Amino acid sequence: MKFLADEGVDEPIVDLLRSTGFDIHYVLETNRGADDDKVLQIANEESRVLLTQDKDFGEMVYRLQKTHLGIILIRLKEQTAAEKAELVNYVLVEYGDKLKKAFTVIQPTSIRIRKQD
Repeated sequence: MKFLADEGVDEPIVDLLRSTGFDIHYVLETNRGADDDKVLQIANEESRVLLTQDKDFGEMVYRLQKTHLGIILIRLKEQTAAEKAELVNYVLVEYGDKLKKAFTVIQPTSIRIRKQD
């Protein structure tokens, strides 16, 4: 599975995912300053699941019915960058294909995966 990390995703998350073998593009490196519509467009064009910390993607998916291949919303505020990276890596390894066509929220004490049609 391939991933696109939004500009707001912490760099240590991207670094750990790459070091464990995930195919991940980072908006900060390739499309700095792209708006949310452009980020979602890139993810769709490249067949990538989007990693983000931006709650606006929830509105885009649920209210505006935007098409996506999967969105993972990272809601970890109190954790260190290393702890965030480890948890995100765990979710990708543990849940794998269940993350496709789903809106997933990663919180400190829960992981919610909601499949989309």
